[in-house]
Amino acid sequence: MTDAEVFSHRTWAPNIFGKDRNPPPTIHPLAVPSVLTASRTIQPTAGKVVFCTGGAGTICSGQVKALVKLGADAAIISRKADVAVAKASEIAALRPGSKVLGLQGDVRSVESMKAAADETVRQLGKIDFLICGAAGNFLSSFDDLSANAFKTVIDIDLLGSFNATKACADQLKKNKGRIIYVSATLHYIGTPLQTHAASAKAGVDTLSSQMCIEYGPWGVNSNVSHRPGATAATEGLSRLSNQEGLNEGVRNIPLQRFGLVSEIADATIFLFSPAANYISGAVIPVDGGYYHINGQMHSVRYPDNVMRQGPSKI
Repeated sequence: MTDAEVFSHRTWAPNIFGKDRNPPPTIHPLAVPSVLTASRTIQPTAGKVVFCTGGAGTICSGQVKALVKLGADAAIISRKADVAVAKASEIAALRPGSKVLGLQGDVRSVESMKAAADETVRQLGKIDFLICGAAGNFLSSFDDLSANAFKTVIDIDLLGSFNATKACADQLKKNKGRIIYVSATLHYIGTPLQTHAASAKAGVDTLSSQMCIEYGPWGVNSNVSHRPGATAATEGLSRLSNQEGLNEGVRNIPLQRFGLVSEIADATIFLFSPAANYISGAVIPVDGGYYHINGQMHSVRYPDNVMRQGPSKI
């Protein structure tokens, strides 16, 4: 079957590519070498360029640091130019010869994101990877949550992710790029005092699914929601929890500890590496298993009830 014949069976293709645009060629699966058989490289992201919103924050800067160490160049976007430049200099120092831009940009404005993306291409030549990590959050009951406060978080998290994706879209298609949306697990079971953030992250997850479907045919093959759980030494953990809450929170994580920024970075490396060539539209919680507890173990004193002494019965 020819490439044209393959696409003729995809009745939805014209809706995506338009009547005046040709779809990308279909690649026979046997023509793509598996990462298990292809030659390995010490630097799986060497020569790649990553565009990261929220790049001056603890989690996203950790992701970018890991990628730069392994050979990537980067542009980190922050609302404050001086913060972005300072963080970019810090990251660039990790690998001699690396190029890391610190750019001012407001994710709430698609024009601002487009300007940052254009500057990245001008200085670094292209964009291969997109990390949408800009976020805003605070604690508020629904009754105390104003419409403006709700909109603010939606604009930063959801609209911001859309705008960054829009700005990088042509580069991602051209370079068969990859996207990671930094999301959360707040919206799966409902989380008190998080109506705004949970609603925004639910939208981010859906955006990821849509990008998987619509850009997959262009080779943009890792439109993945990336869900960090409670992570030590981050702004969110210190701002949104007190010590009592932290102690109880650890008990409800199956691995019995908070995550590390480096562990989120490890997952990022995997998703942007050849090892994840066939992963797209997936949801990968990096939360020590907390998602599976869903906060329902308080009454049975997890993990005490599962840590019985003695041998397992047959």
